[in-house]
Amino acid sequence: MTEEAASAGPADQTTLAPPGGMRIFIQVLVNTAAANITTSFLWFALTFWAYLETQSVLATGVIGGAYMLLIALFGMLFGTLVDRHRKHRVMVLSGFVTLAAFLVAGVMWVALGEPALIDLGAVWFWVFSAIILLGAVVENLRSIALSTTVTLLVPQERHANANGLVGTVQGMAFMVTSVFSGLAIGFLGMGWTLLIALVLTVAALVHLLFIRIPEGAPAAVDAAPLIDFRGSIRAVVAVSGLFALIIFSTLNNLIGGVYMALMDPYGLTLFPVEWWGVVLGVTATGFIIGGALIAKFGLGRNPIRTMLLFVIVMGLLGSLFTIREWWWLYALGIWLYMCLIPVIEASEQTVIQRVVPFATQGRVFGFAQAFEAAAAPVTAFLIAPIAQFWIIPYMNSDAGQQDWAWLLGEGEARGIALVFLVSGLVMVVLAILAFFTRSYRVLSAEYAGNEESVPADPAAAAAESGVATRDA
Repeated sequence: MTEEAASAGPADQTTLAPPGGMRIFIQVLVNTAAANITTSFLWFALTFWAYLETQSVLATGVIGGAYMLLIALFGMLFGTLVDRHRKHRVMVLSGFVTLAAFLVAGVMWVALGEPALIDLGAVWFWVFSAIILLGAVVENLRSIALSTTVTLLVPQERHANANGLVGTVQGMAFMVTSVFSGLAIGFLGMGWTLLIALVLTVAALVHLLFIRIPEGAPAAVDAAPLIDFRGSIRAVVAVSGLFALIIFSTLNNLIGGVYMALMDPYGLTLFPVEWWGVVLGVTATGFIIGGALIAKFGLGRNPIRTMLLFVIVMGLLGSLFTIREWWWLYALGIWLYMCLIPVIEASEQTVIQRVVPFATQGRVFGFAQAFEAAAAPVTAFLIAPIAQFWIIPYMNSDAGQQDWAWLLGEGEARGIALVFLVSGLVMVVLAILAFFTRSYRVLSAEYAGNEESVPADPAAAAAESGVATRDA
């Protein structure tokens, strides 16, 4: 049976939250989790492998920054594809592209060998890393589609709870990949790790082919651009205060780029790679706990307020979990930090799912992903060389230790600790200032006043969002 035959009829017959929709959503969620586990497993392994073989913070910073940069570059394209095609179709496309990328990386490994691929001075290391990252980034197409299936399949009053389940599953995926990526690199090496990722990618793709999502065909669009930048902008600005929410998340991601670049190098100074993977796996239970609490209790009457309060707590944690070079303090801080991440992400998703029409949600999620992800590479690319060539040598010098030992103590990675301290405090200040903005008050009122699910009909959605059909 074809996808079209199995799905609902034309676009005007699409029904939000159909009977049995939650059951289908769970199937999609589990499949997406399996795919995310695979791509994260290989991406984490690439980072561990690159640092262990080169001992270069610059290499890990560039890899992390490149990952977020690719997400930013492809975000709006992914969002447009999600809006213009059935969600199942774009998920299948994502799986095939990821599989193709990992196959190419595998061929490079066999043809060139590890010595050629680990040479930072040669082009092959960067090509090999870019292909793996591209395969991992395409998985975000599936993630955007998953966010829209919450609106498609789950009753509106259960959106926050469904987003909590997404956070729980992401935590489980992070836990599994963190543990097994370190173990795989430590005991098997990069070649076998790549083979495992290929096998798991095939398994997830085969399972996805048997899932059916009830959705009518999206409205036909004539002569529309492949990347609907104009339509994405209009869909965002149609909701008062939504652009400000995305701006705040972007600023928050500027700080996140610091942690992306330096968290693994700091951890690998405290733990062997096998144990570092285990530590990340254990602390990832914070994801599960945070997501489970949201799934049970929701996010309160105003998810925006909830998000800002938790960002303040997150900033304080980020500034203090490396205040001393104690392994247990770092591990506890990461665990608490991960408990908060599902709250932040679910809050933004729940707001978008309520105030944005279903027909344009893909573009809004894609725009938000692109805009927010673009911030992290800026700091990742900047902070990695600054930390490598200036802050870390300074903090390891006698002058640096005399200036900062009273606050940061002594140890091998006090330069990274100083960066984390300043970054966390900046995050706290930004969140406090956000409470006093007009956009916070306007969007909070918009969310509170929209009690019903957004329309599924593309024409009605376009009329409400101010996006004409020709711009869809």
